[in-house]
Amino acid sequence: MTFRAIALGTVAALALLAAGPASTSALAQEVTLRSADIHPDGYPTVEAVKYFGELLKERTDGRIAVQVFHSAQLGQEKETIEQTRFGVIDLNRVNMGPFNNLVPATVVPALPFIFRDTAHMRTVMDGPVGEEILKSFEPLGLVGLAFYDSGARSFYNSKHPIRTLDDMKGLKVRVIQSDLFLDMVNALGANATPMPPGEVYSALQTGVVDGAENNWPSYESFRHFEVAKYYSITQHSLSPEVFVMSKTSYDRLTPEDQQIVRAAAKESVARMRELWEARSGEAEAKVRAAGIEANEVDKAPFVAAMQPIYEKYAGTPELKAMVEAIRTTE
Repeated sequence: MTFRAIALGTVAALALLAAGPASTSALAQEVTLRSADIHPDGYPTVEAVKYFGELLKERTDGRIAVQVFHSAQLGQEKETIEQTRFGVIDLNRVNMGPFNNLVPATVVPALPFIFRDTAHMRTVMDGPVGEEILKSFEPLGLVGLAFYDSGARSFYNSKHPIRTLDDMKGLKVRVIQSDLFLDMVNALGANATPMPPGEVYSALQTGVVDGAENNWPSYESFRHFEVAKYYSITQHSLSPEVFVMSKTSYDRLTPEDQQIVRAAAKESVARMRELWEARSGEAEAKVRAAGIEANEVDKAPFVAAMQPIYEKYAGTPELKAMVEAIRTTE
């Protein structure tokens, strides 16, 4: 997507707004919202957004539909975020890592080992802390709708099992395009390499990187298990992913339809989690059957190594307060 194309899309959206109530009303009669996701068709997040679309279609008598572009058809996440901000893409399911430099509050749930387990993460993100983070997207031109599970991320590589911090030393590890993840991996003694998801398989295959970090379903669906068979269960990140809408697109809807969109997004979370639990178990079973080697890790030294990361990324009074709120959530 070129800047010219983005600009033309923005001008077109503004022209519709400027046309007045009649155009807004006409637009509300029949809308097809374009939604982006880098994951393949059938992936829990993709299916959750499809379900969200079904709810919208049902509750608006077919006036609002959703077309999901999976498998990075509209670009990698960093590209689609910009397109969503400009209103070229209406909806986007995105990892929160690329937002870390844009929306400070998204750093907190991305902090390593911030959540005790999946249940703790869900309680936090479904509560006041989660709502506060969703609201923080608006200055960026986005409306935060809901959080989807991203699973427990662990390290995997092509060299050897990771059991101690010493095993991390010297490994070239792909990370998402986030300064926090880059610093986290470097603090563990490895050499972090930011890279879009679509480039990781070939990078592992050719030795550009030795390893990466992700959850069981992504490890399986991107087929990284074929070129990196050592999966070490660090579960260093339980950071959820976020479902956002372009504020330009949102503002073109009637207040009634805006509420329908928000409610449907929240309801899609339960469907996503149900699908995620099933998908995660299936993915783990599949890669284990394929011959990967998985091992548990003593997390204590890894947690201790993260203190500088907390000081750097959650050092303001506001973010410290959010960290404390998460830690005290039962």
